[in-house]
Amino acid sequence: MEMKQENHNNNNGDEQEEFIFRSKLPDIYIPDHLPIHTYCFQNLSQFNHKPCLINSATAQIITYSDVHLTSRRVAAGLHKLGIKQGDVIMLLLRNCPEFVYSFLAASHIGAVVTTANPFYTAAEVAKQAAASNTKLVITLSGFIDKVRDFTGDGIKVVCVDAPPDESEYLHFSVLTQADESEIPDVEIKPDDVVALPYSSGTTGLPKGVMLTHRVMVTGVAQQVDGDNPNWHFHQNDVILCVLPVFHIYCLNAILLCGLRVGASILIMEKFEMKKMVELIEKFKVTIAPVVPPIVLSVVKFPDLHRYDLSSIRTIMSGGAPMGKDLEEAVKEKFPHVTLGQGYGMTEAECLSLCLGFAKEPFPTKFGTCGTVVRNAEMKIVDPNTGASLPRNQAGEICIRGKQLMKGYLNDVEATKATIDEKGWLHTGDIGFVDDDDELFIVDRLKELIKYKGFQVAPAELESLLIAHPNISDAAVVPMKDEAAGEVPVAFVVTSNGSKITEDDIKQYISKQVVFYKRISKVFFIEEIPKSPSGKILRKILRTRLVTKQAI
Repeated sequence: MEMKQENHNNNNGDEQEEFIFRSKLPDIYIPDHLPIHTYCFQNLSQFNHKPCLINSATAQIITYSDVHLTSRRVAAGLHKLGIKQGDVIMLLLRNCPEFVYSFLAASHIGAVVTTANPFYTAAEVAKQAAASNTKLVITLSGFIDKVRDFTGDGIKVVCVDAPPDESEYLHFSVLTQADESEIPDVEIKPDDVVALPYSSGTTGLPKGVMLTHRVMVTGVAQQVDGDNPNWHFHQNDVILCVLPVFHIYCLNAILLCGLRVGASILIMEKFEMKKMVELIEKFKVTIAPVVPPIVLSVVKFPDLHRYDLSSIRTIMSGGAPMGKDLEEAVKEKFPHVTLGQGYGMTEAECLSLCLGFAKEPFPTKFGTCGTVVRNAEMKIVDPNTGASLPRNQAGEICIRGKQLMKGYLNDVEATKATIDEKGWLHTGDIGFVDDDDELFIVDRLKELIKYKGFQVAPAELESLLIAHPNISDAAVVPMKDEAAGEVPVAFVVTSNGSKITEDDIKQYISKQVVFYKRISKVFFIEEIPKSPSGKILRKILRTRLVTKQAI
């Protein structure tokens, strides 16, 4: 079975030839008219009393029928608190069952969930709440200080655990104790937004990514529906959920895909190496979705041989590329396991997958991230001319399909810069499709730094640096790091006579941003290299890092 390369051109020569790549698997029917909660529970009768969520923090096992009922009660509770269709709810939570209930509940009433990283600083949380027009925050009491400054003016706060002894904060039980029969009757359309994660896109500051019900349903169906799904999940699987569920990779590929097939989802609040392998052994985990830094920790764990991990049949890696050496180390440690990589982005859900996961696996090579998903099209374009490129020629990866975002919230220009008039989303990643139809990523146009799969936007850090009175100019670029993949480093031009030090700058930034955005190194230079139009020439700075000429 071959991935099709379709050549599109017309007879009069007005348009350039286009090389469009499609999946090796046939397209499938996707019920994208359904709201995401209806789609996920469409086959509920088949696994009503099966374990749905396993809460590792308490060892509580929650059945599908209980998850379905509780999410409807929370929906009714949100309605009683005044949340209406189209309103935005912020989830500032670690991995927990309440995240699942809240997301599904919002879907039931046509509300929108914006997911926030609980490690964000108060300033970062406030910025996202304001940009998304958040009406209600669901969080933990330990994070109250991060929301205190912007809540109170009509923005309610619900605590999953015991809230502080202050009347304005509500306990999650006010939602779970509501009457599910009081869910409002709302008409939810396929193009209504249900999720609003924040992403820096291909460049610039974080932006709200509008993911509709159709987008979310399509993204899940492309992976687990059909006779020969890319990811062969089934209702007897136990899926490890250690990645943060506020991230699109976990939300889509673990939570929603798991719910759709009736699998059991083992929720870990955070990654702890010893605890993770203990849980894998105890609950006989079969599917382990991870990111390269976790894989690196696993293969280097000295006590790995003490645990029975033979239940694992699939290890899926995403968020960042996995190098050949790491792939080989995994295959040596887990010779019985199917290993593959996926490639996606917040704006486009999943773009490509290694088909080693399927019932009828296709062999894949080291370094590939598979072939384009079903019900979608991919092309490679010359970043300078926009010309469509054939196999084995590197260019910008573009994707088209119903899994693409509706756009960036309140940012028409950024949306137009990402999705062109013909519906192609330009990823900012450079890659090529080889003779075996497999996609390889070789570089990226976009400026984003990937720290353990998390996005770091240079522009965000640069704006903070330039705001310092002792800094006249600055640029931030990625530096390779074995554990994190990449870390942000800063090139700084100081103001005249300034005695500011590297530690001063690091501390100044660390007080304002989440841990993975902190500056790893500071290099003081005379001038930031820029183009005539004023654009920072990051390639020159990256070259200086590689050649050890940073200073």
